[in-house]
Amino acid sequence: MADRGVELSALPKEVRDQLAELDLELSEGDITQKGYEKKRTKLLAPYIIHTPVEPPTRNNVQPPASSYSSSHRPPPSSASRYRERRSRRTHRSGGTRDDRYRSDIHSEAVQAALAKHKEEKIALPMPTKRRSTYVPSPIETRTPPDSSSASEDETSVRRQSSVVVPAPLFNPSLQGPDCWINRSAQGSSTSSSASSTLSHGEAKPQPHNQPQPQYKPQYQPLYKPQYQPHYQPQPQHEPAPPHAAAITDLMANSRIAPPENSAPPPDVTAVVPPARGPRVDLPSNATVRGMSRGQSRSSMMETADGVPVNSRVSTKIQQLLNTLKRPKRPPLSEFFTDDSEEIVEVPQPDPNTPKPEGRQIIPVKGEPLGVVSNWPPALQAALARWGATQGKSPALTALDITGKPLYTLTYGKLWSRSVKLAYTLLNKLGTKNEQILKPGDRVALVYPNSDPGMFWVAFYGCLLAEVIPVPIEVPLSRKDAGISQVGFLLGSCGVGLALTSEICLKGLPKTPTGEIMQFKGWPRMKWVITDSKYLTKPSKDWQPHIPTANTDPAYIEYKANKEGTVVGVAVSKVAMLTHCQALTQACNYCEGETLVNVLDCKKNMGLWHGVLTAVMNRIHTISVPYAVMKACPLSWVQRVHIHKARLALVKCRDLHWAMMAHREQRDISLVSLRMLIVADGANPWSVSSCDAFLNVFQSHGLKPEVICPCATSPEAMTVAIRRPGLPGAPLPARAVLSLGGLSHGVIRVNTEDKNSALTVQDVGHVMPGALMCIVKPDGPPQLCKTDEIGEIIINSRAGGTMYYGLPGLTKNTFEVIPVNANGVPIGEIPFVRSGLLGFVGPGSLIFVVGKIEGLLQVSGRRHNADDLVATALAVEPVKTVYRGRIAVFSVTVFYDERVVIVAEQRPDASEEDSFQWMSRVLQAIDSIHQVGLYCLALVPANTLPKTPLGGIHISDTKQFFLEGNLHPCNILMCPHTCVTNLPKPRQKQPVGVGPASVMVGNLVAGKRIAQAAGRELGMIDDQDLVRKHQYLTEALQWRAQTDADHVLYVLLNAKGVVVSTATCIQLHKRAEKIAAALMEKGSINTGENVVLLYPPGIDLIASFYGCLYAGCVPVNVRPPHPQNLAATLPTVRMIIDVSKAACILTSQNLMRILRSKEAAASVNIKTWPTIIDTDDLPRRRPPQIYKPPTAEMIAYLDFSVSTTGMLTGVKISHAAVSALCRSIKLQCELYSSRQIAICLDPYCGLGFVLWCLASVYSGHQSILIPPFELESCLSLWLSTLSQYRVRDTFCSYSVMEFCTKGLGTQTELLKARGVNLSCVRSCVVVAEERPRLALTHSFSKLFKDLGLSTRAVSTAFGSRVNLAVCLQGTTGPDPCTVYVDMKSLRHDRVRLVERGAPQSLPLMESGKILPGVRVIIVNPETRGPLGDSHLGEVWVNSPHNASGYYTIYGEESLQADHFNTKLSFGDPQTLWARTGYLGFVKRTELLDASGDRHDALFVVGSLDETLELRGLRYHPIDIETSVSRAHRSIAESAVFTWTNLLVLVSELCGSEQDALDLVPLITNVVLEEHHLIVGVVVIVDPGVIPINSRGEKQRMHLRDSFLADQLDPIYVAYNM
Repeated sequence: MADRGVELSALPKEVRDQLAELDLELSEGDITQKGYEKKRTKLLAPYIIHTPVEPPTRNNVQPPASSYSSSHRPPPSSASRYRERRSRRTHRSGGTRDDRYRSDIHSEAVQAALAKHKEEKIALPMPTKRRSTYVPSPIETRTPPDSSSASEDETSVRRQSSVVVPAPLFNPSLQGPDCWINRSAQGSSTSSSASSTLSHGEAKPQPHNQPQPQYKPQYQPLYKPQYQPHYQPQPQHEPAPPHAAAITDLMANSRIAPPENSAPPPDVTAVVPPARGPRVDLPSNATVRGMSRGQSRSSMMETADGVPVNSRVSTKIQQLLNTLKRPKRPPLSEFFTDDSEEIVEVPQPDPNTPKPEGRQIIPVKGEPLGVVSNWPPALQAALARWGATQGKSPALTALDITGKPLYTLTYGKLWSRSVKLAYTLLNKLGTKNEQILKPGDRVALVYPNSDPGMFWVAFYGCLLAEVIPVPIEVPLSRKDAGISQVGFLLGSCGVGLALTSEICLKGLPKTPTGEIMQFKGWPRMKWVITDSKYLTKPSKDWQPHIPTANTDPAYIEYKANKEGTVVGVAVSKVAMLTHCQALTQACNYCEGETLVNVLDCKKNMGLWHGVLTAVMNRIHTISVPYAVMKACPLSWVQRVHIHKARLALVKCRDLHWAMMAHREQRDISLVSLRMLIVADGANPWSVSSCDAFLNVFQSHGLKPEVICPCATSPEAMTVAIRRPGLPGAPLPARAVLSLGGLSHGVIRVNTEDKNSALTVQDVGHVMPGALMCIVKPDGPPQLCKTDEIGEIIINSRAGGTMYYGLPGLTKNTFEVIPVNANGVPIGEIPFVRSGLLGFVGPGSLIFVVGKIEGLLQVSGRRHNADDLVATALAVEPVKTVYRGRIAVFSVTVFYDERVVIVAEQRPDASEEDSFQWMSRVLQAIDSIHQVGLYCLALVPANTLPKTPLGGIHISDTKQFFLEGNLHPCNILMCPHTCVTNLPKPRQKQPVGVGPASVMVGNLVAGKRIAQAAGRELGMIDDQDLVRKHQYLTEALQWRAQTDADHVLYVLLNAKGVVVSTATCIQLHKRAEKIAAALMEKGSINTGENVVLLYPPGIDLIASFYGCLYAGCVPVNVRPPHPQNLAATLPTVRMIIDVSKAACILTSQNLMRILRSKEAAASVNIKTWPTIIDTDDLPRRRPPQIYKPPTAEMIAYLDFSVSTTGMLTGVKISHAAVSALCRSIKLQCELYSSRQIAICLDPYCGLGFVLWCLASVYSGHQSILIPPFELESCLSLWLSTLSQYRVRDTFCSYSVMEFCTKGLGTQTELLKARGVNLSCVRSCVVVAEERPRLALTHSFSKLFKDLGLSTRAVSTAFGSRVNLAVCLQGTTGPDPCTVYVDMKSLRHDRVRLVERGAPQSLPLMESGKILPGVRVIIVNPETRGPLGDSHLGEVWVNSPHNASGYYTIYGEESLQADHFNTKLSFGDPQTLWARTGYLGFVKRTELLDASGDRHDALFVVGSLDETLELRGLRYHPIDIETSVSRAHRSIAESAVFTWTNLLVLVSELCGSEQDALDLVPLITNVVLEEHHLIVGVVVIVDPGVIPINSRGEKQRMHLRDSFLADQLDPIYVAYNM
C-alpha cells in the first residue's frame, strides 16, 4: 500500500480519522478499490518517506461488490464529496447489510444455487417504462431526509462485509462475460416505446418479397404499422436486442408454466370464431369480407408464432411465453368439477412430505428460583434502600452524541427525584379536592432514547406514585408509521396524561397556535413536563407508599402484532419483581457491577436488565443510545474497556458495527466482560454475527464462553438465556437444519442439499422457576413431538399477565392449557404463548428458528420472513438495494398466502441492475426455499414507512401495497409461478348428443325453450298511408301534398337555438333538387351507390331522400374529423372503395377538406369519385321520381365498424324500412302531434333510422341535437327536454356518460335555471351492447332532483343483422333487472341469485321486443335451440331483418350463415338471422299488454368479443369492471388476449408515480374475481383506449396498436 514507511500511530489524529473513514467506506462498498487507493495516497503523501513503492497488491481485504459497484459513477465534485463524507459520517451504513442476516455460508449457498441456473437460459422480458416516469428525482425532494438511519433498528439490514473472510475479487459464478446483461448491445431496452418500433441492434428490415394479401385494397389501413414487419435473419456478429438477451439465465426450475401433462390453454388469438365468418377488418391491413382475418394479416405474421419480428412488444411477449413454458412443480389434479362451490384446486398431499416421528414432548423445567434473604419485597423498596444507604453510588451514566459521558445519575439523586415526581403526580396536578391522577391510572411516558436519565426518573416516579407507566415512542409527525395504532394502545389503556421532558416537548409537532398537534387516532392528552425545576419537593412527613409486590399491574409495555395493531402487555408488580430475581439468578448479577446497555431502555431487554434488574442489584448502567452508535459505532466497546464493565447488553447489529470500525482502535481490552448478552440471539441469523465478532475480538481479550444469546417476547418476557460458561468449557453445539424440513414444521438435520440449510445456535436453558412446552402454532394448543417445530409456551410467575383492556385477545395468549394428542388437557396450569417458534435440543437446550409474526404460510408450508430476507440479501444487493432495507410479508390472494418482497432501491441503481437483482432473488428463493414469489417491488430510497428506530414498518408497508400507495419504481409480478391452486381448465364435452335427446332433456327438466316475441305487427290506423305508400319516397310526397307546412325536423345548435327546420314540403323540394343534380351532374344510373358525407343535420336527411328520388342507393358515412384526418379519413376512403360509390354528396366545407393537402397526406385524393356540393343547387325538378319495382329492392346501405374492428355493410330493403318504421311507431306510439328529441349520431343503425326515416313515416316532429354540440354546452340536451316538454327522447351511452360526469355536481344550478325533467316519460339509450346498468342507474339517481322519473331510463338493442330488436317504448312493463351467478355464466349457464350474493352480476333487460320480432336462444356450435337456463346466441326473425352483407364478391355462404340460417332441430323451417350476441330469455312475473307473462331478453355481450380462457367464456366488460374498482387512479381499462396471454390496458388518471401501484392491484383483482392470471399489464395515459361514436371500446384496435408498439405506454409489466 501507499503507506509503506509511514508509522500510522505517528500521524495527526484527524488524518487517522479520515483514514479510518476511508476504510469504512471501502468495506461498505461506497468507494471502489481504485478510488480508495487514490484518496489514501493523497492523504498520506505529505508523510511518506520516499522509498520505491510497489504496485498495490490485490489480496487486500475487500467486499466482492466493490470491484464493480461504483465503477460507473462519475467522480463527484469536491464539494459534493465533502457533503457525501459528512452525511456518511452520520449514517455509517451505505449499501451495507445488517449482521443480523450475515452468513458467509448462506451467501455461498445462494451463489451456488444461482450458479445452477447458469445452464438454462431464458430471456425474461424487462418491463417497458416511459423515460419520464423513472428519472429518479433527488431523494431529498421525494421524501423527508432519513432522520433515523436505517442502521438503528433490527429490521434495517446491512450488507455483508468481508472483514472476516476475504472474498475472491472476481466471483466467476457471478460475473461471467455474457452472464446477465449483454453489454455489447447499445442502448437500453427501456428507452421510450414511442421512440422506435425497432429494437436496438436489430437489422432494419428491407421491405421486399413481402407476401401480398389476395385482394389488395387501394386504400390504406387506418392504423398503419411504422414498419411492415417481416423476418430478417440476424447476422451472427450482431448483438441481440438488449431485452432479448436481458436476463438470460432465468427460471431454470422455477414453477412457472402450465404443467406438461395438461393441455396448453386454448389459443384465443383467432378473434373470430370459425362459425361467424370474418368481416372487413379495420385496424391493420384492412380486409374485406370473404377473406379470413388470418390471411389478411399475412404481411404481419412472419415468425413462427405469429409475432411481428420488429415489434418490441411482441418480442417481449414471446420471451414471456418462453418463460411460461417451464413446467410448474405441483401438478394440477386431473379433473374439474363443473358446479362445485369450491373453485379452488386443493393440492393433494405429497407422499414424500416429512412427518414428525418422535414421541410427545415432556414439559421442560427450569432450575428452582432460589430465595435470597435480602431480596427486596418490591422493586421500589430496592430503590429506597440504595437511595438511603448507597446514595453516592452511580446508577446511570448517559453519553452525549460524541460518546463522552454527559452526566451520571447516582442512586441518591434517582431516589430523591423519583419521590419528587411521585409527590407532584399525586398532589400537584389538579385542585386540592380534585386530583387528576390517582393510583392505578395509566400514564404515557414520552422520552427520547438519548435521555435515559429523565426516563428512569419518570418510570420510578410512576411506580412510587402507584400509577401505571406506558412507555411509548416520541411522535415525530402526524404521518409517522403506525401512529394511529399507538392511539389505539393509548385508548385501550385509557391514557389521558403524558409525561415528557421540556426539550422533548419543544420538539413535538405543533399547530399554528402553538398547541401540541392532535395525532391521528390518539385520545385527548394532557402533557406534563417532569424536569426537576418543575417538580415540587414533598413535605417532610410525606413518604411514598411501598406495598409488597402484588398482582396489580406495575407497568404496560407496548407491542405491535403482525397486523400492525399496537397492544399493551401488562406486567404485574410481582411478575416484575420475580423476573428481576430470575434474571439475577440466571445471569449471576452481583451488587455494584457495571453494565453497558446499547438497547432501548423503554422496553424489552433494555428495560428488564438495564433499568429494573440493574436497580435491584445496585448495578451501574452505562446507556449508549442509538444516536451515539450512529456517530461512533465502536462506542459501546470503548465503554466496556474504559469502565472495565462486567456485562454488556447488545444486538447483533451492534456486534457488526463494532467489527466494522474496530480498525480505528488498536488498544481495546474486553477481558473484563463476563457476559455479553445478545438480545436477538434467538434470530437464526445471529450465529454468524456472534462468530465473526468473536473472531475479531478474541485477540482483544474476549472469551468465547461469555457470549450469551437469549430468547424473549413481550408476553412471556425472558424465555431462555445461555448462562455464562466456565473458562475452557466446550462451546455449545450448533444445529444444521434442513429448510425444507422446517417448512413442513419438522426438524431434520440437513444432509442432502447444503444450499438450503439453516444453522442455529441454542439460547441456553429455560429461566429459573419456569416450565416450558412446545405446542402446535395453529389450532388447539396440542403438544408437539420431539422432532417437531412449534410455538414455545411458558408457565412462570415472571411473565406478562394480560393485554390491557383487551380480554378476548388475552384469553387466547395468556391462558393457554396445552392438550395431548387426544385433545385432553395435560393439567390445570395456564401457559403464556411466547410467539417464538422452536424446539428443545439435546441437554434441554432451547433452539429458536423464528417468530410467529414472521411466519408466511404458503400452500400449507411455513416459511420465515427473516430467512427470505437473508436469502435476498445474499444476492449481492450492493448495486441495487439502499442500505439493505428489505421487507418481506404475505398477502392473501385467491385462497392462499402469496409472498411479497419490497426493497428500497439505491438512487444510483440502474434499471438493468435492479431488474437483474430482482430476477436473481426470484431464482435464489425458489431454489433455496422452494417457494414462488408473487411480487417483488423496488421503491425509491427512504420511502418505506419506518419504525421509530429506523427499521421498516412491515404492517404499514403491507397496507400501502394493498391500497396502492407504495409507489414502486420497479416491479416484477410472478403470478404464473406461484399461483398453483387454479382449477383445471374446463374440457368442453364433445357434441355427441342428438337433437331429440336435447329436446327430451329440456322437457324432463321442466325447462321451456328460450324464445320470445313482440306483439303482432297488424294493420294500423293509417290504412291509406300503408296501403298506398309502401315506400318512404311515396310517404314523403303524400305528406308534402296533404300536410305541407307540418314541421318534421328542428335542428338545434349548442346554444339551444333553432338553426334550421324542415316542413314536409321543404324536405320534398330539397330532395327533388338533389335528385336532379344527381341525374345531371353525376349522370348516375339507377341502383348505383352514392356516399352521403355530412355533419349531423337536415342536409343529410334531404340528401338521403334525394338519392331515393333519383333511384340510387344512399351510403351514409361519418365525415372525417378536420383535426384528425390521418386517423379518420382512411375509414371514409375505405367505405367509399368497398361500396364502389359512383358519387359523393357533401357540403362545401367537407369538399374542401377532401381535396386538401392534409387529406393528400393520408389518402390518394386524385381518385375520389365525382363530388357534388349540395349547398347551393339550382331549383330544378327531376324528370320523374323513381319508384322501385318491388319492395325487396335495396333502399340503403348501412356501414358500421364493430367493436372487434370489423367494417360491415348491410343491405336494407324498402320492405325492411317500412316494417321497421311501423314497428317503432307502434312501440313508441308515434303520430303527427308528437315530439321526440334525438341526441344520437345519425350514421348507422337505429340512430340513422330515428334521425332520417321515422319522422317521415309517422309524421311526428324530431328535435335533432348533434351530440358534438354537447362538448360546448353540456346541459343542451337536458335543457331542450325541459324547454320543449319532450316526453320521449333517444340518446347514446356517450351522451349519458357526458351528462353524468359533467353535470353530476351541477343539479342545483340546473334546478335554479328551471330545468325540469318530470315531462320525460321514456329516455331510451340506443346501443348494440349489454345495458350499462351502473351508468343508467347513476344517471337516474343524479337527475332525480330535476324531476326525472326513476322508471324513465331504458335501453334499446340492435345488431348488424337487425337494426332494432328491442326498444322499451311507452307501454308494457318496466325493464327488469336480474342477478346472475358469474361462475355459471362462464359455463354458458344462467343461474339467478339474490342481490348482493358473492360473484353476482346485475343485468338489465335490453328493452321490450319490437312488434313483429321473434327471438330464440341458440347454441352457437350445434345450432340447436336452448333451454331458458342457458346462455346462447340471440337469433332473430322479423320483417325488418337486413337482406344481407354488402360485399364485392357476394359471399353467398356467409349470407346464408348469418341472414338465412335454420335451426338444426326443433323448427327447421323458419329463417333466422344470427345477431352475434350472447343472451338469454327469462319469463318474468310481469304481465304484458295482452295479459300474458312477459318474456324478457337479456343481452350479455358480443360473441366476437368473448375471451375463451381455461375452457371458460369470459366477457371483457366483467373483467374491466373489476379492474376499475381496484384503485382510484384507474380511469378506464380494456382487456384482450394475445397468444394465450391476457393483456390488460388501464388508463391512469392519477400521477405517474401511481402507475406501478396498479400492477399488483390489477393482477390481484382479476385473480380473485375471475380466477385468471393477467399476463401483461399496460398502463397508459387517459384517452388512449379507442372508443367509437356509440361509446363502445374498440378493443381490437387497441390490441393492434399495442402489438405495433404505438401506445406510448407509461409502463408495461410482463407478469411471469
